[in-house]
Amino acid sequence: MGIHLLTLLVLRLGEVVLYPVFTTLIPYAGFFPYHDHLPLLHVPAFVYSWASFDGIHYLNIARFGYDQYEQAFFPLYPIVIHLFTYFTHNALIASLIVSNLSFFAGLIIFAKFLQRVIHREQSSWTIFFLLSFPTAFFFSATYTEGFFFLLVSGTLYLLKTKRYFLAALLTIFASATRLIGVFLIIPFAFELFYSPGLFRGHKITVSWKKILLLLPLVFSPFLGLIAYMTYLQFSTGDSLLFFHAQSMFGAHRATHLILLPQVWYRYVKIFMTAAHNFQFWISLLEFTFFNGMFALLIMDFIVWIKKTRSPQFATRISLNLFSLANLILPTLTGTFSSIPRYVLFSLSAILVLGEIKSRALKIILLATFTLAQVLLLGLFLQGYFIS
Repeated sequence: MGIHLLTLLVLRLGEVVLYPVFTTLIPYAGFFPYHDHLPLLHVPAFVYSWASFDGIHYLNIARFGYDQYEQAFFPLYPIVIHLFTYFTHNALIASLIVSNLSFFAGLIIFAKFLQRVIHREQSSWTIFFLLSFPTAFFFSATYTEGFFFLLVSGTLYLLKTKRYFLAALLTIFASATRLIGVFLIIPFAFELFYSPGLFRGHKITVSWKKILLLLPLVFSPFLGLIAYMTYLQFSTGDSLLFFHAQSMFGAHRATHLILLPQVWYRYVKIFMTAAHNFQFWISLLEFTFFNGMFALLIMDFIVWIKKTRSPQFATRISLNLFSLANLILPTLTGTFSSIPRYVLFSLSAILVLGEIKSRALKIILLATFTLAQVLLLGLFLQGYFIS
């Protein structure tokens, strides 16, 4: 695990060194609301640039509470930032501490989880792919990614070690941090109730006593969401305001259901008719990330649905279904916007990359990912929307 933390440290230090290059080669854009608030946070530009786009909203919620339409952002992460601000006296510094410490801890726990699921060498490669992934810098930014990663990896590890009550607590926190936390019900249910005979027509031997005792825990991932919806109902009169407010943030999200084939059609139409400006290339990036990860997840599903007798079947198939839900849910609003960031939690696809047999191919992919991460981070720090 030490080599992985060293890799992460080298990446971040390299980005510090490269920041003057970013500012020289990439003119600042600042294509987001409140960008003029960032210089008022009393930290250098390299530091406050990590709170661009959604980050400034999380900081404002942590400092002042919810403003109009900011209910689109779930509450637990800004609450934790607010608590840390008592020690740092600066919300931005608090947010970066929370994100980075959470990600460090999450990496350690995720590595322990992987060692129970795949071979040690494959788990090491999986961590490298996660660290080098083109949008992995969001784990360290003023975004929920680092904090949510700790909650997800903690849940997976606790489920694997059969500490179900602690896992249930983390899932409550997860769904109070991001909507996709509710999908942790999938690994929870599989780890609790899966029987090897489930897909082969054999008698399922799960005792009613176990079902009655543990079934309430399976639904714990919904409790964080329900708590937030209850707060919204009492404070605004709209328990679904987190959803209804999405269209106000410029990502062209619909507030009615749009199916995946319609989204594919929209993007093909963009590529055929739109000018080749920055937004065009971001759309191409979103389209590529979605389809690449979607293909990996479908292949992974096909592989594991045939391995119902494997001791790791419940873990791998449930993680795959969680990953698919994480990938597809945002597209139901009619866009692939932010998919390059959201795919970070389609963890089954990252495992597939770690299980590639060709060492040369893995090295080429790692190098490509790292270069892409440096480029995308440079654009993000200079105020260009990446995800």
